[in-house]
Amino acid sequence: MTAQQKEFMEDAQGRLVPLPNVKAEDKLEDQLVSTLYEKATDLQTSIKGFKVMAFDEVESFVDLLAEKYSVSKGGKKGNMTLTSYDGKTKVVVSVSEFIQFGPQLQIAKELIDECILEWSQGSNDHITALVNHAFRVDKNNRVNTQAILGLRRLEIREDKWIKAMEAITDSIRVADSKSYIRFYQRPSADADWKAVSLDIAKL
Repeated sequence: MTAQQKEFMEDAQGRLVPLPNVKAEDKLEDQLVSTLYEKATDLQTSIKGFKVMAFDEVESFVDLLAEKYSVSKGGKKGNMTLTSYDGKTKVVVSVSEFIQFGPQLQIAKELIDECILEWSQGSNDHITALVNHAFRVDKNNRVNTQAILGLRRLEIREDKWIKAMEAITDSIRVADSKSYIRFYQRPSADADWKAVSLDIAKL
């Protein structure tokens, strides 16, 4: 620390204020904030390190099982739950995929529009509403992914509709995936699970 830094404190506007002109309570507040922030960043680093270690341990365990059963494991590990022998503690690993749609989605929309136009009016108003809801874009020009995928669950055996659903399937792109690891505990094997919160705001 330079002599100038010892004699001055920088305020929110970037001005160097002489130490004698800084209120004692402001000095104490500044020191408190700096100390707590440093401890918080140390804790964050520890949690990140624990997360990496936890995933590595789970992966090693799955690799051990794969070796036992002579199975070659490749790629990322998927969703799984590991439970303690007494059934009171478990570790849940989940993988969430973020979906985008390719240009085939536009073809699917055109086919669906043709289906609706060909069908008699009235009896299919509910399907029209579902389609309009699914293809409605938000302020970021994105469609409702779950609503789009939900159209494939409709039991409609029209050839054109089936082609439209195939186009939706072909349009699916996995843009990204993220893995999560969560921990749960319960006092007895027949009690409800309670998550171990690692979010300081929820403690």
